Amino acid sequence: MADRRSYGARMPNLPNVVVWSIPAFVLLTVIEMISVRLHPDEDAAGYETKDAATSVTMGLGSLFFDLLWKIPIVAIYTAIYELTPLRVPVLWWTVVLMLLAQDFFYYWSHRGHHVIRILWACHVVHHSSKKFNLTTALRQPWTSLTVWPFYVPLIALGVHPAALAFCSSANLVYQFWIHTERIDKMPRWFEFVFNTPSHHRVHHASQGGYLDRNFGGILIVWDRLFGSFVAETERPVYGLTKNINTYNPLKVATHEYVAIAKDLRAASGWRERAGRLFRGPGWQPAQAPSTAPSPEPAGESAAA
Repeated sequence: MADRRSYGARMPNLPNVVVWSIPAFVLLTVIEMISVRLHPDEDAAGYETKDAATSVTMGLGSLFFDLLWKIPIVAIYTAIYELTPLRVPVLWWTVVLMLLAQDFFYYWSHRGHHVIRILWACHVVHHSSKKFNLTTALRQPWTSLTVWPFYVPLIALGVHPAALAFCSSANLVYQFWIHTERIDKMPRWFEFVFNTPSHHRVHHASQGGYLDRNFGGILIVWDRLFGSFVAETERPVYGLTKNINTYNPLKVATHEYVAIAKDLRAASGWRERAGRLFRGPGWQPAQAPSTAPSPEPAGESAAA
């Protein structure tokens, strides 16, 4: 038992795929910018300097804040990992299975961050741009502390926290290239299995039929299985249903938390406060029926 636990507790030697991918991020973004300049599409969202700068700033800020949040998260994960008797060795085929499992739990985390308002306050940052390009992928939240509970089952099943970090990073890197309008559709088999620019354009759209759809990270099959898939048919309109119209990174990062605080102060009771926190972003309390007497019909009033 001691030998098994010692082996399982060793830090897996896995690369930091985000750091290794930064040159590719920069190169692909430059290529996309040149492509947009040389072959503009009047109907596409395209680029805007201030918007792109805000997205990059949000991405840099997320790197700093993620380091802060990592301290308590790693502590919690490590405690759970030490308590469970299970151990998943880091082998090529177990890494494939861990990537698949992480993507499954990512789907539910992503879906939860759309349908629970206090979680949406974190994720809304990523949807706050009215543009859709590779810099949009960098527009990441500064309050990602809300994500960790969704992956507790993986740690409890014996996945090392470092292995989970690798899988999460690989998922994030994959999603970079799908934030573009320069790719129309991939081959049909690829579109059926994997998340693609077409699927992700739907996810970032603000039209009613596209809202809260296509939550997959690497695979789109989860959406097909759990009823949240919608194919791209009409050109998406990006952004929020109520856009914030600001390039201030601090406001972008916190605007929904500010809105929640205002709603909580104005709430009439604890039931409404709970709804403002844990129901959907568009939830409103039921209006009490009016007790005022209905006006008499004009004919009856005249007859009297």
